[in-house]
Amino acid sequence: MPARGEVRPTPLNLTVLGMLGGGPLHPYAIQSRMKAWGKDRVVDVSQRATLYKTIDRLRTAGLIAVTKTERDQRFPERTLYALTEEGLRVGREWLTEMLATPRNEFPEFPAALSFVFGLTADEAAAALERRARLLRDSIAAFDLELHDESGPPRLFLLETEYVRAVTAAELEWVERVVDDVRTGKLVWHFEDVAEIAKNFTPPDAV
Repeated sequence: MPARGEVRPTPLNLTVLGMLGGGPLHPYAIQSRMKAWGKDRVVDVSQRATLYKTIDRLRTAGLIAVTKTERDQRFPERTLYALTEEGLRVGREWLTEMLATPRNEFPEFPAALSFVFGLTADEAAAALERRARLLRDSIAAFDLELHDESGPPRLFLLETEYVRAVTAAELEWVERVVDDVRTGKLVWHFEDVAEIAKNFTPPDAV
């Protein structure tokens, strides 16, 4: 059996193992359940080809196994996968490590902020105001889900709670920065970007 070290503990790998914890599923059912459970808010499940590649890697590593192939004239042939004992053990190990260890995940927004000086103050403020409106919409959607009495128990919504809390914190920060830009509290150097960048560039990097 291939060494489990060949498969990294990524969010998608963990999610596939988690979906199979309830019993055998075929790839379409895995993707559908991910979306039904709201996992698409925290894991990219939009590309079915990526999901198939993930399933194949997990199978090759011995973490999941084919149980049977279903044949029905109404549907294409479907292969069912199940969690192996090794997959259960490794999944629990990954889960514990991911919960316990903070990671620098290099999201898009901080990268864009690091070059915000490339816009004028008005352009930056307008872009951040647009982001703030979208963040408010997201928070409203989270609140509807979290307060839906017909929905799943809180234990199954902790990732939604977390994303809602992070989104609210981001909104508060964005609104504060917009206010600082609009009032002039945050001094803008759009015209002097090249000169300022030169002054903060180490000589050996020029």
